[in-house]
Amino acid sequence: MTDPSTPSPIGPLAASYGLPEALPPWPSRDGLRVTGVRAVVTAPEGIPLVVVRVDTSDDGLYGLGCATFTQRYAAVVAAVEEHVGPLVVGRHPADIEDITRLVHYSSYWRGGPVLNNALSGVDQALWDIAGKRAGMPVHELLGGRSRAGVEVYSHAAGADVGQTLEQAEALVAAGYRHVRLQVGGPGLGTYGAPGTPGGYPRSPHPDGWSVDQYLTATAALFAAARARLGPEVSLMHDVHSRLTPKQAVVLARALEPYRLSFLEDVVAPEHYDRLPEVRAASPVPIAVGEQIGSVPEAVRLIRDGGIDLLRLHTSAVGGLTPTRKLVALAELTGVRTAFHSPGDISPVGVAANLAVDISTPAFGYQESHEYNDATHEVFSGTPVVRDGYLYPSELPGWGVDLDEKAARRFPPVKHLHERWAARVRRPDGGLEAP
Repeated sequence: MTDPSTPSPIGPLAASYGLPEALPPWPSRDGLRVTGVRAVVTAPEGIPLVVVRVDTSDDGLYGLGCATFTQRYAAVVAAVEEHVGPLVVGRHPADIEDITRLVHYSSYWRGGPVLNNALSGVDQALWDIAGKRAGMPVHELLGGRSRAGVEVYSHAAGADVGQTLEQAEALVAAGYRHVRLQVGGPGLGTYGAPGTPGGYPRSPHPDGWSVDQYLTATAALFAAARARLGPEVSLMHDVHSRLTPKQAVVLARALEPYRLSFLEDVVAPEHYDRLPEVRAASPVPIAVGEQIGSVPEAVRLIRDGGIDLLRLHTSAVGGLTPTRKLVALAELTGVRTAFHSPGDISPVGVAANLAVDISTPAFGYQESHEYNDATHEVFSGTPVVRDGYLYPSELPGWGVDLDEKAARRFPPVKHLHERWAARVRRPDGGLEAP
């Protein structure tokens, strides 16, 4: 063990990054130090995934963290490598709380998905290192299990009600007990399901999206779903932020007979201050949070009574360290979790979600995604759904590794989401929330 009084190597390391020479804020009990921080971008399913690798002075000891902000991945990479990494090099990787606070405060104007995903990549990587040093999976560092496995939900979507329900039946047959339903409609602006081109032929924008058609079709979808799937299957639906507060209440009341487990993202983030009144008038539980870009925003959702379920995209609030604090607040106020986890979260991020899910009494639901073979090649240890459940790895850290050679075979493509978002318009041509 290194004498704590021995000068740290941060001086030369900082100099290599162009930083002034500095010392850690306190002596460390050994000489272990962070020696490098870099971002890796890969898209084995066509969706850009960002993973941060933090290396240490102990040869072979490194950690991985999810920093995936698909729509602005290049900005996250720049934040990691040009701004965040130099703050971390030379620090002891055990000082997670201090490092995450330093990164958060250091930009002065803080928060937002770019900076918080950059922070998350480092934060989660440090937790991965902590688990590897302890020889324990991260969920044991958080207090151990509160349940044996994590029950998940998946998505059924089709161009019409029949196709959607066929997919739902296939998911139920595969072991899922919770299914989110989306159905297509006229135009190409439908979220989560294929639309029909030219759905409004006499309108300025024939491929538009109509709120009136959507409200009618969604109620019809769930009426048919209950009749066909029966009362046992847990059903959900994602509005994707497209309704006004009053329209959200109208939809929630129309869906009351079909006993949804939750209605997701009923209004846009710009109107989250109206969520308490929407929730008070809604007979259906309200799940919101994937578009939140800061811890204070999440605190307000929980504290002010706007939600029944907190749907964090955990890297967008800064990683595991802030997420576990928010989940503790949720537990104390009766709010449950339903973390965001589609294909635009890396398997490392899924492992981080599972560590919280398995260890908190506040767990409600967990979104799932079945990754393709290429993703499993890039990320060994990618979690796999078994009979409707996910289980965290028992390996030290996250139990997920990254093959960078394989990752390079799947380079990202810019502007995929932007191209779709630019087409999401009402029949009159007005831009709609994507």
